[in-house]
Amino acid sequence: MRKIITISLNEEEEKKVRESIKKKGFSSMSSYFKHLIATEEDMISEEELLQDAKDSIEEYKKGGSIRADSMRDLI
Repeated sequence: MRKIITISLNEEEEKKVRESIKKKGFSSMSSYFKHLIATEEDMISEEELLQDAKDSIEEYKKGGSIRADSMRDLI
C-alpha cells in the first residue's frame, strides 16, 4: 500500500530539486526521492568512515597490510 507524504521546501530548494530531477532524467519527484532514499541507505556514517580509517592505520602499523605503488605490486 502506498502512502503519500508531504515535504516543505522554500522556492529555491524546490527549484534545485526540479533542476536535479530534469538533469538526471527522473520521471517524477517521487522517483527522485526514492532514489535518494536508496542511495542514502548505502552510505556509511562519518563515524563508520573514521573507524574504518583508524582500523586500517592500526592494521598497517601491525604489518597486516602492504604498501603497493601500483596494482601490479599487488599481484
